[in-house]
Amino acid sequence: MRLSIRHTTHYSFAQPVVHALQRLRLTPKETQGQQVIHWDMEYDHAHPEFQYDDQNFNHVTLVAVEPGASEVMVTCHGTVETSDHAGVIGHHAGHLPLWSFIGQTRLTQPGPKARALVRDLPSPEDEGRLPFLHALSSKIRDEIAYQTGATTVMTSAEQAVAHGYGVCQDHAHIFIGAARAAEIPARYVSGYLMMNDRVEQDATHAWAEAYVDGLGWVGFDISNGISPDPRYVRVATGRDYRDAAPVTGISFGSTEELLTVNVAVEQQRQDEQ
Repeated sequence: MRLSIRHTTHYSFAQPVVHALQRLRLTPKETQGQQVIHWDMEYDHAHPEFQYDDQNFNHVTLVAVEPGASEVMVTCHGTVETSDHAGVIGHHAGHLPLWSFIGQTRLTQPGPKARALVRDLPSPEDEGRLPFLHALSSKIRDEIAYQTGATTVMTSAEQAVAHGYGVCQDHAHIFIGAARAAEIPARYVSGYLMMNDRVEQDATHAWAEAYVDGLGWVGFDISNGISPDPRYVRVATGRDYRDAAPVTGISFGSTEELLTVNVAVEQQRQDEQ
């Protein structure tokens, strides 16, 4: 499947910026089942300083905001060819060893509520990792309602379980924390999803991957109850959201900012290929 993607990020600052740097993880990965045909990034009131691949093999672009700017626009657009591998990404790559994806972070650390949520699941030692992970995904989807606007990027897995609701980011953190508690390497994925009912979206998507012996990394979209198929485009991975966030950075000269995101994902027509 050939997907056409357009992603616009608009920052509005309350006061003109004196100095700001933004770290952008907005370039899709070249992985099994995914080939980037072309990808362009355009900037208003900012310019790229340099590019590099981080410890997770995420392609990172560091951009500087023009001094005195009160807004910044970053527009990404391109085409990605995808194929169906039932969510299997395969062998581990990156500079971090597998064991680094077992250690918990502040966002994934299970507390009493998260541990109680998965207490009755079959043991991965008894049933195998793959059945355990599918059961874990189903349990989270059944118990943690999908609700937008109720959590933030700083909400931890334990807080989301305590609330009983969250979004795809929260579902992924809960899944990752529980998998790691069972000694299964797990990581966070940010990317794009072509929706069946609309093209325009107001956010990127997030899911999780866990390492299964004999298969390697396998994806789980907890919010939708499936493993990623050709509608998914992987952009960045990491130990939690902070490692894979589309945009992070620092600024001086403005204390408040408003972020607006628009994403459009659709299948490219045959006559455009």
